[in-house]
Amino acid sequence: MAEQRADLDEILKDAHLPSLMAALVHMTGDPGFIRPEWAPTYNPMEREDIGLSSETQAEMRSEAKAAIQAFLDGRPLQLREPDGATLRRMIDFVAGAPIPEGYADFLTDELALAGKSTKDPQFEQPRLKEAARKLKVLVIGAGMSGILTGIRLSQAGVPFEIVDKNPDVGGTWFENTYPGCRVDNSNHMYSYSFEPNHFWPQHFSTQPVLLSYFRGIAEKYGLRQHIRFETFVEQLTWDEAKAVWRVEMRGKDGQREVVEANAVVTAVGQLNRPRFPDIEGMGSFEGPAFHSAEWRHDVDLKGKRVAVIGTGASAYQFVPEIAPEVASLKVFQRTPPWGLPAPHYHENVPEGMKWLLEHVPYYDKWYRFWLFWMVTDGFLPMVKADPTWNGGPAAVGPENAMLREMCVQSIMAQVADRPDLLPKVVPDYPIGGKRAVLDNGVWLAALKRPNVDLITDRIVRITPKGVVTADGAEHEVDVIIYGTGFQASNFLSFLKVKGRGGRDLHESWGGDARAYLGITNPGFPNLFMIYGPNTNIVVNGSIVFFSECAVRYIVGCLKLLAETGARALEPKREVHDAFNARVDEANKGWAWGSPHVSSWYKNAFGRVSQNWPFGLIDYWRATLAPNPDDYVLEKAPEAVA
Repeated sequence: MAEQRADLDEILKDAHLPSLMAALVHMTGDPGFIRPEWAPTYNPMEREDIGLSSETQAEMRSEAKAAIQAFLDGRPLQLREPDGATLRRMIDFVAGAPIPEGYADFLTDELALAGKSTKDPQFEQPRLKEAARKLKVLVIGAGMSGILTGIRLSQAGVPFEIVDKNPDVGGTWFENTYPGCRVDNSNHMYSYSFEPNHFWPQHFSTQPVLLSYFRGIAEKYGLRQHIRFETFVEQLTWDEAKAVWRVEMRGKDGQREVVEANAVVTAVGQLNRPRFPDIEGMGSFEGPAFHSAEWRHDVDLKGKRVAVIGTGASAYQFVPEIAPEVASLKVFQRTPPWGLPAPHYHENVPEGMKWLLEHVPYYDKWYRFWLFWMVTDGFLPMVKADPTWNGGPAAVGPENAMLREMCVQSIMAQVADRPDLLPKVVPDYPIGGKRAVLDNGVWLAALKRPNVDLITDRIVRITPKGVVTADGAEHEVDVIIYGTGFQASNFLSFLKVKGRGGRDLHESWGGDARAYLGITNPGFPNLFMIYGPNTNIVVNGSIVFFSECAVRYIVGCLKLLAETGARALEPKREVHDAFNARVDEANKGWAWGSPHVSSWYKNAFGRVSQNWPFGLIDYWRATLAPNPDDYVLEKAPEAVA
């Protein structure tokens, strides 16, 4: 500890001071650490700027040093759970402004200061425990959401099995291995709320680090014994007489098996089926051609002439990685992405920050809370459509236009030495209309390289030698890489599902997938989806939060079955339809719902089938527990009077 104390001056340079002050209230019992004159005023475009003078920050560090030294010398933790008034002051302090009244219980639950939250299964009663043991749940997918589901079912005492087509856990972080692959959500938030990692090497970690995290969680909770790897679920059929799902699976040896489950949870994500563009001659190219999600590591790109088709989120990451090693790189762009300035996108987490997260009680919780709050509603007003806006289709309102101008200025500064690039890299659609990416300068730096060409002419066909564009030019290349995204709107496209009365799920959707809360569907009892229709988020929060809420709700549905003695539940049609009507109407009010924008957020009908159009707090509240009045509960025949 002496060595640690000696480094405190250096360590505290890396602290997020508002979060640290809140942690010191716990450590010392003194609310004086959240004095008004120390309250931050954040600049959303400059994460290091907390709006306090260097002198004030030095004073805060000095007092923090004394308190931390006292704690290291053995002074006990003074305040584990502050009273309601003090906690509210702490939340407002770290947030930088008074939070809306209705957010208090939501944010307090997210903080989970006592180590518990509403997301923990509540199956303590002996009767519920007994009912839970009689259930069997089949989970499809062993990625982030499937692992989470396994953990919560295990905690609830519900028997379960997880099936995954891959030979290991991790889902998207197992499958996507392209150069530069990393998360675009801060890792201290893109991780399970109950399983923080104090030693993330970077703020936005790379694929191998993320895969290691999820592997470690699977090991810690003993999930591997519950997982069938390299197994495909091909069909689900609801057996009305027995009230079970008949699950048809195929193992890696080709052998088929049918198992029964009281409930099925699909945890397969939205972005896991590569989408290839509809271009004439796609199969005629003589060289290697592959999608970024199926990266060919056996193809050496050094010194090769490479074509990249698409400039979405994946290309944004791998193009800067491969550009220095290829002989030439032709990037074919249909529409440019918006890059939100994030200078720290590739930066390491400072060692002092790691030390504080590990050694100062509650600092990790408050730091995660700050990250969470800053994206909970912080960016939403900037992508909200103003119905009175008459400033043109490049923005949807004055705040959106202001954010656009800030991003344009950043782009202009980066290409000041290449003015020819500017009209090609400034999007003509509103920020938030398509998936934005995080910009730390490497994308535009790659496009400015002498061996890189950004081509915006439309592709008309693929030939054995390369790519032909609308201007008649044939671009001869050695390798083609498709960075063209995923079949996001084709929910559960790999799976045949027959529900009540033999009803086919995909026929009932008709290509326009919908679900109640993105989780349940009428006519398909005890079938639950995670990351289902309209549960994607654009600028506010982490998808891990949505998965944790969905899993809480699903476990709550199983608890409802146990409490009522019912053997099946499904949402009422009128409840499902009214919910989706609200979703559709609300989605029109955001940049991604603009009629001037086409994106993977919209399906073939032009409906936004991906995105959640309300606040995070609304999903949190809606998924606290299932409302029995929303559901049709089916009792066993012998229980019917």
